[in-house]
Amino acid sequence: MIYILFFIVCFGASVVGAICGIGGGVIIKPVLDSFGVLSVTAISFLSGCTVLSMTTYSVLRNKLDKGAALKGEQDHAKLPLALGAAVGGLLGKEMFSYVKSLSDDPNRVGAVQAACLLVVTIGTLLYTIYKSHIRTHQVKNMMACVLIGLFLGIMSSFLGIGGGPINLVVLFFFFSMTTKEAAEISLYIIFFSQAASLLSTIVTGAVPSVELGLLLLMVAGGILGGVCGRSINKKIDEKTVDKLFIGLMVVMILINIYNIYKYL
Repeated sequence: MIYILFFIVCFGASVVGAICGIGGGVIIKPVLDSFGVLSVTAISFLSGCTVLSMTTYSVLRNKLDKGAALKGEQDHAKLPLALGAAVGGLLGKEMFSYVKSLSDDPNRVGAVQAACLLVVTIGTLLYTIYKSHIRTHQVKNMMACVLIGLFLGIMSSFLGIGGGPINLVVLFFFFSMTTKEAAEISLYIIFFSQAASLLSTIVTGAVPSVELGLLLLMVAGGILGGVCGRSINKKIDEKTVDKLFIGLMVVMILINIYNIYKYL
């Protein structure tokens, strides 16, 4: 029964994640945390693997689909953002390990993650609602792009969410991207940060004890969700994506408030 439930969560989260460009981890991590059936470390690892599987599919499909590749002013930012995100993924992993080591209670790091995610989600919701009144920018400097990617990679890896909503806000604000443009670049950033984080986990031997069957099922849910979400994304307009994104943020705020209460 728990396997089926985990698969449904991963599939549904990845569908929405692929549509909005948030990777799905922002849903998977707090929802699975709320179940309380696995450790925070195990859920972070499983969530990261699921998000990586979905974004790998989406990035590869975008590369194969000539019409999906972004061109023009946004192109210059992709590589430096990805490089920064890869380094940030490694630093975020170290940050997670450090925060975990500060307390003997494994739930403490879960509470910290939930609190950080709550702040990020509220900020993202407010920005999305009022973004039409906020002046955006067009960052051209390569080093600035790397530093932005570094920040996003750290947040992605530390929170175990893949990047999620904060990616979109940063891309909106610093690069004046449309919702769909930001969604594609966000998945690209998530791919590099999660790949670096997973590689670090494997190399350092820090892989938590998880059932292989559960991992494979969640990865399958992530890939299938990515397939469906990408197909839906092509058929809906920017306003629909924005409405879905806002609704999702409201739900995630409530779940994170519950998780903070549960862990404390």
